[in-house]
Amino acid sequence: MTFFAADTFDPEQARVFSADFSERIEARLTSFLAEQHAIISNIAPAAGEIVSAISDLTRGGKRLRPLFAFWGFVGAGGDPSDERIIQAGAALELFQAAALIHDDLIDRSDTRRGQPSVHRRFESLHRASGWHRDAPRFGEAASILAGDLCLSLSEQLFGTISPAVPRARAIFDTMRAQVMAGQYLDVLEESAGPSYGPVEAVKRARTIVRYKSAKYSTENPTLLGGALAGASEDLLEQYSHFALPLGEAFQLRDDVLGVFGDPEVTGKPAGDDLREGKRTEIIAHALTLASETDQAFIQERLGAEDLSDTEVARMRDLLESCGALAATEESIAQLSEQGFDALEKLKVSPTARDALRTLGLAAIRRTS
Repeated sequence: MTFFAADTFDPEQARVFSADFSERIEARLTSFLAEQHAIISNIAPAAGEIVSAISDLTRGGKRLRPLFAFWGFVGAGGDPSDERIIQAGAALELFQAAALIHDDLIDRSDTRRGQPSVHRRFESLHRASGWHRDAPRFGEAASILAGDLCLSLSEQLFGTISPAVPRARAIFDTMRAQVMAGQYLDVLEESAGPSYGPVEAVKRARTIVRYKSAKYSTENPTLLGGALAGASEDLLEQYSHFALPLGEAFQLRDDVLGVFGDPEVTGKPAGDDLREGKRTEIIAHALTLASETDQAFIQERLGAEDLSDTEVARMRDLLESCGALAATEESIAQLSEQGFDALEKLKVSPTARDALRTLGLAAIRRTS
C-alpha cells in the first residue's frame, strides 16, 4: 500500500510524520531500556548503572539513522504506523550507541555530545566512590561491557521484528560486520599509517569513511527500511546510489568539524581529531599537498600525547593553507551532488523524496 500518492506533494505532512516517528522512537527506547534496567538491577542494583549509561547516551539526538530507515520504508510503500519500522529504528539507535561507546574508548575521547564519554563517566564514578585500584582501568572495562550490552540489546530489539524479513536481516548483519571492519581499519591506519606513506592515503581514508561510518549512517538504514517494506532490488539499488555518497559526505563533514568545529557547538575540544591522531581524508590530502617540512611535522606530531595547543593551531593552519581543507570540501560537494542527482531519479513519491532531501541536507550541513 502506498501512503503518499505519486502525484501529490506535502512537505508539512512529511515534517509531521518525521516528528511523530522520532517521538515514537524516543518512547520505544525509553520503555525498552527501563525494562532492561529492571532486569539488570534485579541481578544486583549496582549493575543497573551500565543501562543508565546507555539510556543517557541514547536520549534525544537527531535520530538521523532511524529517519533514513523510516523514509526508505515509506518510500517503498510501507505504512508509517507499522511497528516494525519502530523496532528497526530503535535497534539502529542502540547499534549506533554501541559504536560510539567503543569508538570513544578507542580514541580516548573525553566527551560525547558535551557530556563525559562513557568510559570517563565510569572512571569518575570510581573516583567519587573512593574505590580501590585503577580508576581509568575500571572506566575502560565498564565501557567495553556497556558497549557490548548495547550491541546485544540492539540485536534483541531487531529480533522482535515480526514477521521476519530475510532481506532486512541480511542488511542488518552486513552493516554490523562492515562497521567492525571499518573501525579496525581506522585503528590500523593510526598505527601503521606513517609507514604506509602518502601515496594511497586518500584512498585508504575513503575506505575507512565508507565502511566505518557512511554505510551505517545513511545507506544501510535506508536499505533496511526499504527491505522491510518489500522494496524491489531495483529500488534498493536506487537507494544505494542516493544514500552512500551522502553518507560519505556526512562523515567527511564530521572530519572537518573534528579539526575546525566550534567546541561550544560540537561538544568536543578544538582540534580533537588531531589530538586523537585520526588519519582522515583531510590529513591524507595534506600528506600530498603540504611542503616536505609540514608533512614531516604531521607525521611526527599527529596524535602525540603531548601535542600542545600551539601545535594544534599550527596543524590547523597548515591544513588550510596547503589546500587540504579545500580539497576535502570539494569532495563533500562532489559527493553531495552525486547523491542528490540520484535522489531525483528515485521512484518514490514527491513527499518521500523531499523528506529524504531534507535528511541529506541536514547530514552534510551540520555543525555538530
